[in-house]
Amino acid sequence: MIGAAQPLRNPARHVADQSRNLPDLFLNRVRATPQRVAYKHKERGRWIDTTWHGFHDQSSRVASWLITRGIQAGDKVCVVGSTRPEWVLCDMGGQLAGAVTIGAYPTSSPDQLAYIVEHSESKIVFVEGKEEIAKILEIKDRIPGVQCVVVWRRDALGPELAGNALFAVFEDVLDTSADPKAIAERVDAVKPDDTAIIVYTSGTTGPPKGAMISQGNIISYIRGTQGLVPFDADDISLNFLPMAHVAERIAGFYARISAGITAAYASSVPAVLEEVKEVRPTVFGSVPRIFEKAYAKMKGEVAKAPAGKQKVFAKAEAVGREVVRHWQRGEKVPLGLAIQYKLFDKLVFSKIREVFGGRVRNFLTGAAPISYEILEFFWAAGFPIYEVYGMTEATVITHGNRPGDVRLGTVGKAIAPMVEEKLADDGEILIRGATVFKGYYKNPEATAEAIDKDGWLHTGDIGRREPDGSLRIVDRKKHIIITAGGKNITPANIEQDIKGQDALISNVHAHGDRRAYLTALVTIHPMEAIEWARANNLLTDNALADRLVKALMENPLARPEGLDGVMQTVTERPEIRSRIAAAVQRANRSLSRVETIKKVYVLERDFSLEEDEITPTMKIKRKNVEKKFTALFDRLYEDKAFGIVIEDENKGAAVSI
Repeated sequence: MIGAAQPLRNPARHVADQSRNLPDLFLNRVRATPQRVAYKHKERGRWIDTTWHGFHDQSSRVASWLITRGIQAGDKVCVVGSTRPEWVLCDMGGQLAGAVTIGAYPTSSPDQLAYIVEHSESKIVFVEGKEEIAKILEIKDRIPGVQCVVVWRRDALGPELAGNALFAVFEDVLDTSADPKAIAERVDAVKPDDTAIIVYTSGTTGPPKGAMISQGNIISYIRGTQGLVPFDADDISLNFLPMAHVAERIAGFYARISAGITAAYASSVPAVLEEVKEVRPTVFGSVPRIFEKAYAKMKGEVAKAPAGKQKVFAKAEAVGREVVRHWQRGEKVPLGLAIQYKLFDKLVFSKIREVFGGRVRNFLTGAAPISYEILEFFWAAGFPIYEVYGMTEATVITHGNRPGDVRLGTVGKAIAPMVEEKLADDGEILIRGATVFKGYYKNPEATAEAIDKDGWLHTGDIGRREPDGSLRIVDRKKHIIITAGGKNITPANIEQDIKGQDALISNVHAHGDRRAYLTALVTIHPMEAIEWARANNLLTDNALADRLVKALMENPLARPEGLDGVMQTVTERPEIRSRIAAAVQRANRSLSRVETIKKVYVLERDFSLEEDEITPTMKIKRKNVEKKFTALFDRLYEDKAFGIVIEDENKGAAVSI
């Protein structure tokens, strides 16, 4: 039944307990299971396996090449590219050479990339393809410390750069003979307090800060989280989230090395939904947006189905949700309800699970809140989604729901004894323990602000303790809105409630600091806008539509030429504005009067990475949005005819557009 912990057939045997540092962890894994599959990737339509022995051979060649290039212990190596085998080979090659490895998002602008490479003092930069090469060429005068740029694909370099001394080709790096003695000397010299990686935070309030995560931080994290969501030795994960993010890097890669499970690297983000059916993963980690998209897609398909099928789905959903509610209340599911659930599980839910391959035993999600409505539905459908919480500065996860101990809508309990946790007087979550990072690179002032004299990491998040000890995240401390009436309001839950009402909505930014009431800026999803425009004959140029969809599938943060025009056409439509107004009104029903949104403005485009309104991980840069749209917010309060007025349902008034 829902929520019960499932026994493992063949529990994975971690090697973290016997490992001194990260490269030692890798070598211990190679020795333990040399012929088991470390990862697989797709070439010409076929999945190719690489064993741990093969992984070791190639990463040793990378390490030896770095050593021959003069890279010393502690030197910095930067990797810029999508999540694929080359990324992990460069990362582990750097670790075996005793270097500090740094990741940068392939979506980074030239300025952002220049800042990370220059600030980190990276000497070698590994890049994926033509786009990254173009950025390097644009910023090369600003990164004089870079000795060599290694391109993963030879064909991406082009004949005009073939003889350029700045560039090398990864294929040639892999032709280097491995030097086991030199590597062993480097690995033996690595100390627990040495910096292993520097992770540049998204920078919602200014330039990104480089969080120094030590070898000891990572080993302590892996040891401490081994029992959070237990691995089976035969588990396989589908990996596609950016390796530049601390969650994929540490939880999705280094922890997997300790457990020895296989990763399948998706050939691209657009291919994930097809390749998940081929790989049939048993472990799946993702950000909430993937589940939100899947839920919206499901609901959309159901809406197109015949009335009979719609009724069956609605009944199945109602029964499933009721079962989840009994479980969450700690009540036994009545026999009649249990029988109905078993029937609908076979008729409906089992088919939904096939979308993710039908074998996923554990889903992990974090980085942002997920709508309770969506979370409840997926649990009803047999998707065990475990919400977790953490931050870069605490070496990823510090709290988590786990098999047999789940409280929906919370991030679970602190992972003891790995971390201590307490709430400050104002509700801020404080963390202390072996996974708290070393500090920010070249920024002792910011480090002192983050870690107090007693060793407590100030997370900046406000939390609330539930009766069972689980932690509920309320909002970021710096995001608290104080109204003109002196009421403290946390916008995150309000924004999430609105987003959960309609799949069309991409982002919501609630505003109201020192104001008499709350307003909001709402954006819609470009992909949904394109689909809606097509369905309503507002976009009849199929070539343009296909080009826009392709660009967004390859990069959800892209802003291809022609998109702004489509978005403006869609957002001006009365039907769209009515949908947004209705979604806000529905969300208002569950909010206190002071939290309700009274007016909204639908932006003619989504928030943009180029405009510095969101981070590469799609978090809203609240200060930037507040500053950029100051005049717009002022007008919402000053001009009665501007924006969408959301009337109070209790007064019986209709929504005014």
